[in-house]
Amino acid sequence: PVEEAFFGGNMPAWITEVLGLDFDQRNSLIVGVAMGFAVIPTIFSISEDAVFGVPRSLTTSSLALGATPWQTMIKVVILTASPGIFSAILIGLGRAVGETMIVLMATGNTPIMDANIFQGFRALSANIAVEMPESEVGSTHYRILFLAALVLFLATFVFNTMGEIVRQRLRARYSGL
Repeated sequence: PVEEAFFGGNMPAWITEVLGLDFDQRNSLIVGVAMGFAVIPTIFSISEDAVFGVPRSLTTSSLALGATPWQTMIKVVILTASPGIFSAILIGLGRAVGETMIVLMATGNTPIMDANIFQGFRALSANIAVEMPESEVGSTHYRILFLAALVLFLATFVFNTMGEIVRQRLRARYSGL
């Protein structure tokens, strides 16, 4: 019904004709939506724990000093819980980066990447999963796949380390509240 009402019954044709964009059925936009559904529960759960972990005394003290509930939420609760919220986002992002099968199934497994979000692509983790069984042990292709795995590991390690440093700074900054 929605596709019929807004896109004349054929959304891919509408995107191609009206917007002038090439469209693949399995594309980056689909992966973004699917990864959102995969990581939002994790981010929400950990963020909720961080927000409810803020001491009740801080909230009541802020309200007693004349702050509105909105000011208390923004200036006290969110700031105090910010290290936990930041950690939740990093964990969700790490899960999204490490996800192989959603990316592999929803992107169309296209080895050539384009800047168009309506085109498919192949993530590094999916590339390793697809090509490793086909490569000959000891070959250049095999070594390149291990190099790709090392690059993926190092990128994840650097990203998580930077995130941990930021989280510790946030914790040190707002622990005095």
